[in-house]
Amino acid sequence: MSDRRHHLDTLAVSLLLGCCLIWGVGQVAAKVAVAEVPPLAQAGLRSLAAAALVALWARWRGMALFEHDATWRGGLLAGALFAAEFGCIFIGLQYTTASRMAVFIYLSPFVVALGMPLVARTERLDARQFAGLVAAFAGVAWAFAEGFTQRAATPTQWAGDALGVAAAVLWGATTLVIRASRLASASAEKTLLYQLAVSGVALGAAALVTGERWPAAVSPLVAASLVFQVVIVSFASYLVWFWLVRHYPATRLAAFTLLTPVFGLFAGAWWLGEPVTARLLAALAAVAVGIYAVNRPRRSATT
Repeated sequence: MSDRRHHLDTLAVSLLLGCCLIWGVGQVAAKVAVAEVPPLAQAGLRSLAAAALVALWARWRGMALFEHDATWRGGLLAGALFAAEFGCIFIGLQYTTASRMAVFIYLSPFVVALGMPLVARTERLDARQFAGLVAAFAGVAWAFAEGFTQRAATPTQWAGDALGVAAAVLWGATTLVIRASRLASASAEKTLLYQLAVSGVALGAAALVTGERWPAAVSPLVAASLVFQVVIVSFASYLVWFWLVRHYPATRLAAFTLLTPVFGLFAGAWWLGEPVTARLLAALAAVAVGIYAVNRPRRSATT
């Protein structure tokens, strides 16, 4: 019997809200840490350390992660996409602003919405649901609108923006690969281990090639940020996310991720003293309405 569910229940919504909050705070934590730790080296360490935690977690639970179940093709592809996504994000941040990057990354739900009907017809969005997705994204874009009215930070800002769009496509493609391959029936632990291990090696190699060096020492704040990114973001929240992708409709899950940059703005206000404006609150309301429209059950046709 299939263990997939067709609608998001209270458990799924609660876990999604927690993930979005963690990812929003994680963006701020990464921004704090990058002042002392180079971006690719930071991302590579985060993935490798989290992969070790996943392996230890699975061993403690007595789970077999290395049996022959034909998941390796999908796992390697998902891991490569995961590595490329974070490479685009961290490299792109050198050319564009964090607010612009956040908006472009969260084009990802549209990639999932457009691609999922090719994987599972039951996850096709109707016109009302797609309009809700557009409304949610519009709310996020409006919250960051000031970043688009300012002059370009650098002459190559367009390159950072393009890398943000590429990251969104890669994130969406990763979700589609998981659903379309044998990873759809694999455990969340195995799915996550593939992505963390492959991306950790790839990003670490990229850091070496580009000449990034790990600092001789880091401040207590940056050390705490790195621990948070490894244990809470890359291990715990991603484990929950891939469990959700396995059990719930990917299009509806993707719509919820639009809450992440809004939570990131709130985290910035709390941690970095950035202002919480009426624009931000209105954007949060727009995202909530959009998510409701995407996840509202369709009316059954009467006969």
